Amino acid sequence: MTRATATPIARPCVVCIPARNEAERLPRLLASLARQEGFSDRAPLRVVVLANNCTDGTVAAIRALEGSGALAGLTLRVIDVALQGSQAHVGTARRMALDAGADWLDAETGPDGILLTTDADARLPADWVAANVAALRGSDVVGGRLVIDDDGAADPRLAELHARIERYWAGVRRLEDLLDPPPHDPAPRHGDHTGASLAVPVALYRAVGGLPPLPCGEDNALVGLLRARGARLRHCPDVRVMVSSRHTGRVSGGMATEMARRARVLDGEPYLLPEAAHWRALVLRRAALRRAFHLAGPARAEACARLGLGAAELAALGDCPNDIAFVERADPILGSRSPPARECPLDRALADLDALALSLRDAA
Repeated sequence: MTRATATPIARPCVVCIPARNEAERLPRLLASLARQEGFSDRAPLRVVVLANNCTDGTVAAIRALEGSGALAGLTLRVIDVALQGSQAHVGTARRMALDAGADWLDAETGPDGILLTTDADARLPADWVAANVAALRGSDVVGGRLVIDDDGAADPRLAELHARIERYWAGVRRLEDLLDPPPHDPAPRHGDHTGASLAVPVALYRAVGGLPPLPCGEDNALVGLLRARGARLRHCPDVRVMVSSRHTGRVSGGMATEMARRARVLDGEPYLLPEAAHWRALVLRRAALRRAFHLAGPARAEACARLGLGAAELAALGDCPNDIAFVERADPILGSRSPPARECPLDRALADLDALALSLRDAA
């Protein structure tokens, strides 16, 4: 029986998922993908699962769900691999999944396809694909907002901590809006661009050489490459993903590491974050670089020299297509010469951000 569908998605898409020992959670994700708006059993959504060194029956769980008919809205490709040694990590798996998805779209639909990636333990609202495609109409890459999924068993103290941390990062974005608002990423926006929810056209993904196969941080590394090429990154509030709150993950430094840290805060460990002054200096430095880019000839060189960017360093940046690329290439050079960010407890950091924003508004 054909599932009712909303307006079909105009651009071909493929969702690329790395998975390792996710027999319990991956079927839930696939079921949410099978319910995506704009797709049906007559117009299915392409999905690639890269099963990386699974020993818990992940592939069998996928096949069982597929055999039940629950995934009729998907065209599913499962790639079961045994990665070896230093390559056995999520970066390699996500790269292989994205590359397979890109090859699939290139072979069947041509150059206009969109790659989306998420995590095997995530859950997606029914409009996730459609919201990504809509956001890409005015941008080049889209990051989705992470919403912590407590599976109905949330500790109220932990939920309150999550809210305070989100207030902190919203305060950082408020400083950006006051000092150097990004025209391609207007408020309201979130601040997330992780492997749990990314969307990028195939052509742009190919142009930067694909996802760097790092054991941790492969998602941010890809976004860095895209922005250094001048890509407009949109943190669209309409794109959201439910992410697992589990404390034990597949990689150190990932979401599970952060959830474990937050659990320790409830036992008395301080949650330290950079002071407001760090973010003010960073935003102002990037704003100055942006202004310098828009100057011509010697005026640009003089402005960069005042910021500490020498002629040889300026030349090494290469031909930047826009101010986004210029800032992303130049700022790490200047940032490497700055002292490490001073950190303070969360509550003090929140108060300092609020006070700084108030003073900036009063001075405007």
